[in-house]
Amino acid sequence: MKDAALADSAERMRAVDAAITGTDPKGEALAYYNTGKALEAALSWVAQFQKADATITGEVRYYDRKVMLKSKTSASLTFCADESKGFSKDEKTHKIAKTPVTKNGYVLYNTRLDKNSDGVWRTSQIISARGAAQCQP
Repeated sequence: MKDAALADSAERMRAVDAAITGTDPKGEALAYYNTGKALEAALSWVAQFQKADATITGEVRYYDRKVMLKSKTSASLTFCADESKGFSKDEKTHKIAKTPVTKNGYVLYNTRLDKNSDGVWRTSQIISARGAAQCQP
C-alpha cells in the first residue's frame, strides 16, 4: 500500500506540471490525483502560471519521501523538493526567469492522501514550507 501511495503522489506532481506546461490543458490528471483542498490549491497554482502567460522549465528533484499509513484508505506523506534548478519561462518571449539558489529553493511538502473506491491515492490536503531546514543540502 505504501508503494501505491508513493506512486500516485508522484503522478500528482506530474499532473500539476502537465497542467502548467499545457500537455494536459483540461487538467484531467489534476482532478484524477487531487481532491478537496489539494485540488483547489493545484488549480490556483496552475492559474497563476496561466495568468502570467508562463510555463515551467528545468528540473525539480523530490527526495526523503516518507509515507505513514493511518488506515487502509488514509495516509500522510512528507517529502522534500529541490526547486533550485526549476524556473518559470515566459510563453511569449521564451525568457527563462533564472533565480539565484537560496534556502527557499528547497521546499517541504506535507500531504494527506485518501484512497478512493477505484484504489487511487488522491492528495486531499497539501501544505508546503519554503526554506525548511530538513530539506536543505
